[in-house]
Amino acid sequence: MKRLFKFILNTIPRPILIRLSYLVRPILAFLLKGNRYTDPIDGKSFKMFLPYGYGKQRNNVLSPSTLSLERHRLLWLYLNKETDFFTAPKKVLHFAPEQAFYKLFRNQKNLDYTTTDLFSPLADVKADICNLPFEDNSYDVILCNHVLEHIPDDTKAMQELYRVLKPGGMGIFQIPQDLSRTTTFSDDSITDEKERAKIFGQYDHVRVYGRDYFDKLRSIGFTVLEEDYTSKISSELVEKYCLSKGEIIPVCFKTS
Repeated sequence: MKRLFKFILNTIPRPILIRLSYLVRPILAFLLKGNRYTDPIDGKSFKMFLPYGYGKQRNNVLSPSTLSLERHRLLWLYLNKETDFFTAPKKVLHFAPEQAFYKLFRNQKNLDYTTTDLFSPLADVKADICNLPFEDNSYDVILCNHVLEHIPDDTKAMQELYRVLKPGGMGIFQIPQDLSRTTTFSDDSITDEKERAKIFGQYDHVRVYGRDYFDKLRSIGFTVLEEDYTSKISSELVEKYCLSKGEIIPVCFKTS
């Protein structure tokens, strides 16, 4: 089953995978039902999670029921335990909406929820993150996760995120990050897709963010909380939820 799943993930285009996954999820959840690992998003438990990754596969990371990855489950726990995201009225803008969250957020009665992306079939508004069609100071919460590493002009994208966030609002801008790097690395001279995938994690990533990512967000105007949320969770739950120990959630605020 692992080999078949790896083949599917690496050969079928992402928009088609999104549509197919609605049909496949119930089957996977049934086949892998158990009690060793739990997806906190829906509370379902399994004997194993599935492998995922471009090039180098990570084992036991993809939930069979929600198709969430480590970062999705970590974000869910943070939003649920540390914020009023699920209780207070919020106007939310969600970039490249993750399938693990899409229906859940759409059905939240307290959320005025808008999705946006250039290509995602789940997007309400097709838009370029560097030139957004939204008014200044429009949104209480902006979720923009694993997007900026695809954007050549990430400075402009960050400026647009800052512009449309309300004063006092919160943005969460997760990225793949190498915390062993002091500075972000990019090299446009590397054009071979396999080589780019090896160096950047995916062929369509344009940089590997280092620890300076947080300071770049601060230079745009955000107040940034570097939230190491796995340090606030027991090691038993980190393992049970299949989280990535030490992953940092960049929680950004636009000061009033």
